[in-house]
Amino acid sequence: MEIFDNLALGFSVAFSLQNLFYCFLGVLLGTLIGVLPGLGPVPTIAMLLPITFGLPPVAALIMLAGIYYGAQYGGSTTAILINLPGESSSVVTAIDGYQMARQGRAGAALATAALGSFFAGSVATFLLAVFAPPLSDLALKFGPPEYFALMVLGLVASVALASGSVVKALAMVVLGILLGLSGQDVYTGTPRFTFNMIDLADGIEFVALAMGVFGLGEIVRNLEEEHTRTVMVQKVKGLLLSKEDIKRIAGPVLRGTFLGSFLGILPGGGAVLSSFASYSIEKKISREPQRFGKGAIEGVAGPESANNAGAQTSFIPMLTLGIPSNPVMALMIGALIIQGIVPGPNVVNEQPDLFWGIVASMWIGNFMLVVLNLPLIGIWVRLLTVPYHILFPLIVGFCCIGVYSVNNNAIDVFTMALFGLVGYALVKLDCEPAPLLLGFIIGPMLEEYLRRAMLISRGDPLVFVTRPISATMLALAALALIVVLLPSVRKKREEAFQE
Repeated sequence: MEIFDNLALGFSVAFSLQNLFYCFLGVLLGTLIGVLPGLGPVPTIAMLLPITFGLPPVAALIMLAGIYYGAQYGGSTTAILINLPGESSSVVTAIDGYQMARQGRAGAALATAALGSFFAGSVATFLLAVFAPPLSDLALKFGPPEYFALMVLGLVASVALASGSVVKALAMVVLGILLGLSGQDVYTGTPRFTFNMIDLADGIEFVALAMGVFGLGEIVRNLEEEHTRTVMVQKVKGLLLSKEDIKRIAGPVLRGTFLGSFLGILPGGGAVLSSFASYSIEKKISREPQRFGKGAIEGVAGPESANNAGAQTSFIPMLTLGIPSNPVMALMIGALIIQGIVPGPNVVNEQPDLFWGIVASMWIGNFMLVVLNLPLIGIWVRLLTVPYHILFPLIVGFCCIGVYSVNNNAIDVFTMALFGLVGYALVKLDCEPAPLLLGFIIGPMLEEYLRRAMLISRGDPLVFVTRPISATMLALAALALIVVLLPSVRKKREEAFQE
């Protein structure tokens, strides 16, 4: 079968010494930044983007992918041991995982998180291998109107599935689109939104914006909250699960895997939404819901499986359609563009070694994570004793060197500093910066496909509603927007955000 030939190609690429090294480096860094609260995959990948210039495209993407799904593993360690989630998707894991640790069952909780994540990651990677190629073939039949409608649907879905105020999320998307349109007009070359600055003629540097909003902005916020950090390291033992534990986690792991695999594909979904949804489902269907919040092993198994599955299937729309489903995928698209690769359905056909190499590396990376995580728990926890005021100058210095090395232009450093202040301001205003990054990436493509569609139709806007696929997607986008603007839905979103 063709899929086996493709996987054979992928493993031949992934098993090269160079790619094995970068896969190992990626999952190791991912686990590290998942363990350290206040970092996370988005700022880390943003800071490492300049390094990918000197790497082959396959090695660069394998390393960045490893950082993303590796962070899902690492985030559970501190969530369980000290009730301090290292990654946002691990917030739910802390509810029952920490209670298990207090009851002397930290080992069982960590083993559950590692094994559930491994199983979910393996299944989700298989789904990526099966469904991505046909989806890519379907996307090749899309014209400009369909691509425009798809991007509108993606942006609206990211707003619908985000937490907090709908109006603020929409404002972030619009701001991101406007920032993305800075530079020269794609057809006429006329400067726009440049404020007569020559340095902005090519637009705002993606790396500077990403590192500013997610890197420096996060650093300032963490410095403000450093006094809340307390480390209570416990000795971990009992990593082997009993038969009763295995019986209890089997169902949650399976349900979390398939729920996360589905939600990961949706724009705005991914690991965070998957973990919260899994926990809610497990609590509702449990015969003993009162155990949740008091050390229920199911409350660790389901969310940990869901967040890892969601992290890996979020690569499907990014690799096949060129549409990022979350901020990390937006950064991955940025990495593809930096390497001179046009994201979209042609990647599967024109860059088979890249696509199948990434898929195969995910299986290898998930195996590496199981081997790494449990033996190195003691080392990861000791890292938490390093004061953040010692770490942050190193991170800031690395950011400045990295962003300057992209174009050897000092203006990029000042741009990063400016967006660092913007990122901090957004946090203080309770605005999620993630939709801004999605708008920044998708905005130029949205404009290009809009103008192409209008040229083809000779200025007739009905082209978007007379073609079945684009009309359906625009209708779904409108329906999603109407639903999230309903007063009852808006109230629940804002209550959940406050919690």
